[in-house]
Amino acid sequence: MCGIVGAVAQRDVAEILINGLHRLEYRGYDSAGVAVVNEQHELQRVRCLGKVKALDEAVAVKPLIGGTGIAHTRWATHGEPSEANAHPHVSGNFAVVHNGIIENHEELRELLKSRGYVFLSQTDTEVIAHLVEWEMRSTDSLLEAVKNVVKQLTGAYGMVVMDRREPTHLVAARSGSPLVIGLGIGENFLASDQLALLSVTRRFIFLEEGDIAEITRRTVDIYDVQGNKVEREIHESNLENDAAEKGKFRHFMQKEIFEQPTALINTMEGRINHNNVIVEAIGNGAKAILENVQHVQIVACGTSYNAGMVARYWFEALAGVSCDVEIASEFRYRKFVTRPNSLLLTLSQSGETADTLAALRLAKQKGYMAAMTICNVAGSSLVRESDLAFMTRAGVEIGVASTKAFTTQLAAMLMLVTAMGKLNGNISDEKEKEIVKALHSLPADIEKSLAFDKDIELLAEDFAEKHHALFLGRGEYYPIAMEASLKLKEISYIHAEAYAAGELKHGPLALIDADMPVIVVAPTNDLLEKVKSNIEEVRARGGQLYVFADKEAGFSETEGMKIITMPNVNEIIAPIFYTVPMQLLAYHVALIKGTDVDQPRNLAKAVTVE
Repeated sequence: MCGIVGAVAQRDVAEILINGLHRLEYRGYDSAGVAVVNEQHELQRVRCLGKVKALDEAVAVKPLIGGTGIAHTRWATHGEPSEANAHPHVSGNFAVVHNGIIENHEELRELLKSRGYVFLSQTDTEVIAHLVEWEMRSTDSLLEAVKNVVKQLTGAYGMVVMDRREPTHLVAARSGSPLVIGLGIGENFLASDQLALLSVTRRFIFLEEGDIAEITRRTVDIYDVQGNKVEREIHESNLENDAAEKGKFRHFMQKEIFEQPTALINTMEGRINHNNVIVEAIGNGAKAILENVQHVQIVACGTSYNAGMVARYWFEALAGVSCDVEIASEFRYRKFVTRPNSLLLTLSQSGETADTLAALRLAKQKGYMAAMTICNVAGSSLVRESDLAFMTRAGVEIGVASTKAFTTQLAAMLMLVTAMGKLNGNISDEKEKEIVKALHSLPADIEKSLAFDKDIELLAEDFAEKHHALFLGRGEYYPIAMEASLKLKEISYIHAEAYAAGELKHGPLALIDADMPVIVVAPTNDLLEKVKSNIEEVRARGGQLYVFADKEAGFSETEGMKIITMPNVNEIIAPIFYTVPMQLLAYHVALIKGTDVDQPRNLAKAVTVE
């Protein structure tokens, strides 16, 4: 969840390191720090509570000179946000930055105290620094010391270690928390995300689970979990250097909402033609797997879980394949029965979500016929460890509150459902043609939805003094209501809940009063009359209603009920379409509330810890 940047170069690297941290601010953090070793073998360290900007200002006052360094943004897990708990942590000659959680840190802390070490922080990371110092007493190789240290660690880590006496190399280790090596000319780099290094290189090596790497200016040596020296593939990145820039937009979230038409075009490119979904484009060997699937188990977290809940309706109604959806943190810790010919489908924007990754690894032991991921980050752990990887191609998503990742996941799953239904005979040629036509129209439909931005900005003023909100939907619009509720609470800090509208009479009606805004997603479909009955239940109890519906739904504004009349779109892709006004509503309410839209409190973008 935190950010790591490291560099070994002939030039001063402090600016590169801090620039990399700026590019990783989207991940969520509460403090930042940097350490650099100069030619006199002096370790210079600056740490600050708060934003990277504060670190930048501190380094401007106290310049850091040197060609080897490590930097970090911390998201508190052990110990409160403070300068003392910020990384890098130091023990003797050694500095360490670390992402993840060391589960046996208390046991190790007591052991190290018995050896005479004094702890200056509350973090689990400091035990790594002291363990390195201890192991270096019996070897002159930092690489060997780190190999010995990781044998003693239980938990997840992505770590980089620096020795001030040897300012020509860094040692990194990865287990459960991503690390990438950036290759330069006469210089090399490390980071937790390639985005941090786009200003200095386009060539990357993704460390795999259990890898340990030694990096110098001219060499990169990688050892696998068995200690064998290995070669890892070099990837050329096609990400834009300005991917982390807002451009004309006020916030990254706003930018990413308005990027959705383009993102959807990229998701669908090469995967559908005029009338068909191209099964082969889903992945090598996809046909042989998909035509035998009798059940789909979706595992995901947060926004991705909500996307999976929408897709469940499609898998069963369109493809005729049974589907279960489960939160990854629950799935991995319960005893479950694997159905015959079952496909595990994981969803993740980052591909590094700790609970989802653990669920994938567990499923491999439980007899699933295959594992597939729908993901936005090439080279991520979920992509590498799954049998099939269907990339959403949404582009870099910086805002913590996910937007384009959600809609592109839905588009990808609708294509997957269509391919599966075609292969098993449940989707006819005519039905496939209808779905593909709807997908082709989707980017233009989203543009129409975005045109309501100003109307929704005015509507958001009604929420300025609200502390609670209720979202309602039926069928596949219930998970859209869930996603709308999540967005509002994430960035505006308004307590929001979502309910299947038919559940109102089973308890939630007790919440209804004039101070409780009720937002309803009510397009024209078979359940519209049922939704209208639920709306009347709210009106009868004095609730303030905001109904998003198309012209054919037949709503008209009355006292206590505002109607946002949306264009009519194909019913198949309407859940994706109705997501966008919900995103805009959350965004504009957050602006009115004055919250940090892109980096809401207590949250992080890539949740790489349990």
